[in-house]
Amino acid sequence: MKAKIPFIFLGILLYCSVVACQQNNDKYIFFLHNRFLEEHSLEDEHPEYGRAEYLEIISEFKANGFKVISEQRNGNVNAREYATGIVDQIDSLIKNGTEPNKITIVGTSKGGYIAQYVSTLANNPGLNFVFVASFMDSDIQNIPEINYCGNILTIYEKSDPFGVSAMERKETSTCKIKHFKEIELNTEMGHGFLFKPMKEWIEPTIKWANENYTAE
Repeated sequence: MKAKIPFIFLGILLYCSVVACQQNNDKYIFFLHNRFLEEHSLEDEHPEYGRAEYLEIISEFKANGFKVISEQRNGNVNAREYATGIVDQIDSLIKNGTEPNKITIVGTSKGGYIAQYVSTLANNPGLNFVFVASFMDSDIQNIPEINYCGNILTIYEKSDPFGVSAMERKETSTCKIKHFKEIELNTEMGHGFLFKPMKEWIEPTIKWANENYTAE
């Protein structure tokens, strides 16, 4: 069964189809969280990184004028299968008048890998993507089916095992990428930086979603 993604606002599930909630001037962020929240509650703390501030991250996006489509995933979902449900909802938005450049898919850690599958399956160069802490050099061999397509921003932390450039993936992708940018952070927080709505990654994400592809 394909995933159905409800709108979430401060922990309240508002079951609203992407079509019913749509207005022509809306900008959307699909937010895909990291693996930890698949098997833990919002109150649980990671032994090293603390609580995953999922609702706070969503609130930051909403405070900046975006309609956020997200859910707390249950269980160890298959990234590719889950991505097909996201693609269906993106297709619904586009068919009902939303321009692809008004849609941004943001993924942190495992959520970033799901977002990469969305990029591959949607195969739409007009969509915006932000992949946060979700690339390793070994991915080229281990996940060869990933094909970047869209306006791509990658954000990674130098002290994080997933903190490497994804330029090689861009070069192996067959889709023509109009806008591609990478940001290396130096928070010294390892993988834990993405657990919080830190301005270091939230601000460039918001700029990217607002089609500001050249801002630092």
